[in-house]
Order: sequence, then structure tokens, then C-alpha cells
Amino acid sequence: MPFAYYAKLSPSRQRIYRQSDAIVVLELPAGVSTGAGVGRIRASLAGEDRSGVQAACQDLIDALVAGYCVQKIRVRVLAQRPSDDTGELQGLYEPDDAPKPALITVWMRTAARKDVVAFKTFLRTLIHELCHHLDYELYKMPETFHTEGFYKRESTLVSALLAAESTAGDLLG
Repeated sequence: MPFAYYAKLSPSRQRIYRQSDAIVVLELPAGVSTGAGVGRIRASLAGEDRSGVQAACQDLIDALVAGYCVQKIRVRVLAQRPSDDTGELQGLYEPDDAPKPALITVWMRTAARKDVVAFKTFLRTLIHELCHHLDYELYKMPETFHTEGFYKRESTLVSALLAAESTAGDLLG
């Protein structure tokens, strides 16, 4: 069932929405090892090491986009989320603007209390923004929409990444 804003879209945008909604699974790319990278994000976030979080996020995103054979994307991790009367911004995807590559920005602290964001929330936000990039680059959609399919793709990839981290931890331990 489409989200409420679907009815306000033009027929061509509704087609893109339905295309997005129909893709419900996003597997890890074959042969890409991500478990240790996810673990580095977790450890750096727990250590409140912004530069370490950024480096670990960039390494993970680099591995994923190489595995999906899509354009590179830059990751920027900033300290405290911006907010206004409507809430906090958790993540932001900016498509490429030649010659600048696409950019994902995520924040590692909440706006109001300045707490470090919970690891799973942070990882989900990072992957959410990557999914916007994949809509353009992997699926060749002219727009990216928040559809049920989009959120299912995000969830399957996050679950696969957490499972890979768990497996990597078992191999190291």
C-alpha cells in the first residue's frame, strides 16, 4: 500500500515510486567482507572518536559501492545533529554534482542531549543514505522515494551487515 503522498505524485513519478516499492531485498554484494568494518564503526562510536567513525564509515561504504559496481560516494561524519522546530536531521544524501562526488552526511550526537547516537540507529541512518545513492546508481531510478520497498531494502542490508559483524567477531574470538 503506497504512502499517502503517492496520490499527489504525477503519473511518471508514480511509476518510479512503484518501481522502488517493488524492490524489497538488498543483499550484500558477493565477495565483499564487511563484518570487521561494521565492528570498527561500533568501536569508534563507543569511543566517541568522530574521525575514527568517519574513517570506518568511509571504508564500509567504499567496500559496498565497489561490490555493487556503482559510483563512489564520500562520507562525512559531523558531531551534533542539526535541529529545528520539526525535529533533528539524522542523515543527508546529496547526489553527485560534477565534479564533486555524491555525499552522505551523518551525525554522531543527538541535538537536544548531545548523546552519542545508538550504534544500530547510526548504522541504519548510514545505510538509509546509501540506499538513496543505490536508487540512482544501481537501480537507475531518476528519483529516490521513501517507499515500503525502500525501507525493506534498507532493513535487509542492515540485517546482513549486523550478521556479518557477528560472524567476523566469532572468527576473531
